[in-house]
Formats: sequence, C-alpha cells, structure tokens
Amino acid sequence: MDGDGRPQGPGSPGKPVRPTPRGRQRLRRIRTATAAQAARVVAGGAALARRVGELPPPPGPFRTGFWRSPLRGPWLTSVFGLVLLFGIPLMFLTGALSYAAYNPGLDPLNDQTPDKGLLGFYLFDWPTHPAWLYRLTQGVHVTLGIVLLPVLLAKLWSVIPKLFTWLPVRSLAHGLERLSLLLLVGGAIFEFATGLLNIQLLYVFPGSFYTLHFYGAWIFVAAFVVHVSIRLGRMTRALRSRSLAAELRTDLAHTRPEPPDPDGLVPTAPAAPTMTRRGALAMVGGGSLLLLLVTAGQSIGGRLRSTALLAPHNREPGTGPNGFQINKTAATLGVTPAHVGPDWRLEVHGHGPPLRFTRDQLLAMDRHSAALPIACVEGWSTPDQHWNGLRLTDLAALAGLPHTRSVLVESVQPPGPYSSVVLRGNQIHDPRALLALRVNGADLSLDHGYPARIIVPANPGVNNTKWVRRLTFRT
Repeated sequence: MDGDGRPQGPGSPGKPVRPTPRGRQRLRRIRTATAAQAARVVAGGAALARRVGELPPPPGPFRTGFWRSPLRGPWLTSVFGLVLLFGIPLMFLTGALSYAAYNPGLDPLNDQTPDKGLLGFYLFDWPTHPAWLYRLTQGVHVTLGIVLLPVLLAKLWSVIPKLFTWLPVRSLAHGLERLSLLLLVGGAIFEFATGLLNIQLLYVFPGSFYTLHFYGAWIFVAAFVVHVSIRLGRMTRALRSRSLAAELRTDLAHTRPEPPDPDGLVPTAPAAPTMTRRGALAMVGGGSLLLLLVTAGQSIGGRLRSTALLAPHNREPGTGPNGFQINKTAATLGVTPAHVGPDWRLEVHGHGPPLRFTRDQLLAMDRHSAALPIACVEGWSTPDQHWNGLRLTDLAALAGLPHTRSVLVESVQPPGPYSSVVLRGNQIHDPRALLALRVNGADLSLDHGYPARIIVPANPGVNNTKWVRRLTFRT
C-alpha cells in the first residue's frame, strides 16, 4: 500500500520490478542475436579488408618496385629528421615571440585573428629592451625558415614511398598515424609556402596571411609533436645503425643500400647509385648555405646586406637621409600629399579637452633623439636610424595622463589592417619611444611617414605607425 492506502502496481517506485523467467530468456536471446550480428559485421569487414588487401596495388608509385633510389633508408631519413627536430621548434618559438611582439592581449586592433581561443595565449608583455630584440627574433624566424627548405624537401623525398603504401589504411592505429603524416606534410608545405610568399610581399592568399599562418602553425606543430612521439625511438636506432664519419668517407663504388626496413623506405629492387650519401648531404647542406648567404644579410646588415638577393622589393628606395628600406609606399596605401598638407593636425586625447597641433608647433617643442632600427615581419631590418621627435611619455603628460597604460595610435591612411595600433604602457614610457618628425637630420619623407610617425624600441615595423593623425591616451 502507498501513503494513500492504494496498492502499489508493477511500475510503482517503491519496489523494483524483476523480470519474469520468460522475460529473462527473451533478453538472453536478444543479446545473443545482437552479438552474433556484430560478429558477422566484424567478420565481413575483415573479409572485405583481406580481399581488398589481396588486390594488386594500382600502377605507378603504389608498386613496390617504383621507388629505386639506393640512398633511401632509415639512416638518411633520420639525419634530415634530426636537423628538423632542432630547427622546427626554434622556428615555432621565434614565431610565437613574433606573435607576442604585437601585444595581442592588449587590444583587438593588435590581433585580428578570429576565434583563436586558447591558441592565442601569450606569457608576457613584449619588452622594449634590447632595442634590437624583434630584429633578432624575427630575423632568425624568417632566415631559419628559408635555410631549412632544402632539408624539408630532402626529408620529403626520402620518405615519399611511405606516402604511397598499399593499403593506405590497414588498421585504426595505422589510420591515425597516416592522418598525422598527412597533417604534418600538408602543414609543412602550407607554412613554408605562405611564409615564402609573404617574405616576397606576394599577397595572393585567400584571406589574411596573419590568420592563415597562425592557424597553420598550430596544426603543423600538433602533427609534428605526434609524429616525433611516434618516430623518435626509430630515428634514434637508425642514427646509431651507421657511422656518419664512415658515410662521409664512402665513395660511389662502395655505396650500398641500407638493410631492409619494416617501413619500406629501402627499395626492394634498388638501382645502381649515381650519388653517394655524402654527395646527397653535401647537396642539401650546400643549398641551405646558399640560401643563408642570399637571405641573412637583410637581417644582419653590414656587408652582407648586398648579398641578400632574396630580400623583398624596395630594399634601398633611394639615397640620402631617407634612403633606407620601407615595406609599402604611401601611394600603395592610398596616402597622398593632400592627406598631410597644411591642414594636417595632430590630435592628442587624454584627460580634458583634445589638443590639436600643427607640425610647426610640434617642431617648436622640446625634442629628443634615439638611434633605433626598423624590423619587419618579412624578416628584413635596417641599421639604426637617428630619429628625432617628441617622447610619447611627454605627450601623455601633456594630455593629462602621465601614468597612462596604453595609447591608441591612428593614421591618416584609409582604414585597413594596421592603420591603427595600440601601444602598451612600457612602450610609451621608454625614453626612446618617439613621435618622430625627422630622421638622420632631415624631415621624414612621405614614404617614411611624414609629417609624423611612431618609432618604438623592439616594436614590429608595422606597429610603428606612419602618417599619425591622432593619439588617444588611456588609463
């Protein structure tokens, strides 16, 4: 009986319902039938896989005798892999530092990557000391990416038979490994290709290079970590299997294929060698050295600057005080002399009513000098240029906010990426951070930001805004 005196039925919560003997037999029959059906499906799938596996591979690269180079094998692949094992993490680290240099957490204007979530983390505020910090980190990032290109291509050449194994997927574990390999190879090609195009200022991307390269880097690195965790043991054993010194002494007549390996890198029917492994390593290393010589000068400067044949266009736009490198001209960005003519005024906003200054009024104020380079995301940089103008910290005090924590810098150029930027407090209060009016003893040229531009130590070049029209200091 329940609390109202009603008898409890079979479905009442007060007492569990137990199946009858007939019900238990029915449940057992259902379970047995389900298990049998699942077994038949599994057996059918296995039989289908066996039948497919017994089919001959399609003609061409899927055939075992297609790849015949006697140089391919775990040892040579591992040598190239060892170089990439050290090079790629360093390249990713310097790329992450480049991301941090934009102060992405400061304002959406600085980082327009959509839906980045946890991928957009950064660990510290970008410093202004030393002044050449961004020049170093971005120079290493770009130069290393170019120098590693022959090694990457050689590594892909050495493992290309793996991309055409038959069956393409043999098990769940094998399928996951193949997926990581696809993401690794695709991510590497994508990152290197977009980076090279951006270095040469060829903006042919189906969107923002910044966004594409950012997400591509995370996909590539995730696949790289998975691949290394799977292959590190095999790579170590392969490197120990042969002596590098012995390989460097081996001539063509004594070049032999490596012993057969379970991964199928060693050909089953090798051709006669036409190059030694020593020659292969020398060719790849020589290619990397050549790319270093025609690239590094754009970051290092000095006499090597003349050898930087792969530097972007407009390396030296002219002679005289303004004859140092620029990225984009005023005309390219739609800035004309009319935008910065006699009617131009600098607006300074802060605590109290806005202030407006002509260029002559700015020139009449107490000015300071700083010797600072310009370093761009494309990897090029200039030597120290001698800038002269007003300290940002003095302008902040003039605006009534001497302890300002950020400033919004806006340009006269038409709205677009990097037509405005937000600088952090440590950048504003560095005594070398200027609203520059002159450079190397002369007025700024239009291409270098006349009538006024930002110059901040260790700041990415694109954030040293040119043609400034408004400064809004914030607490």
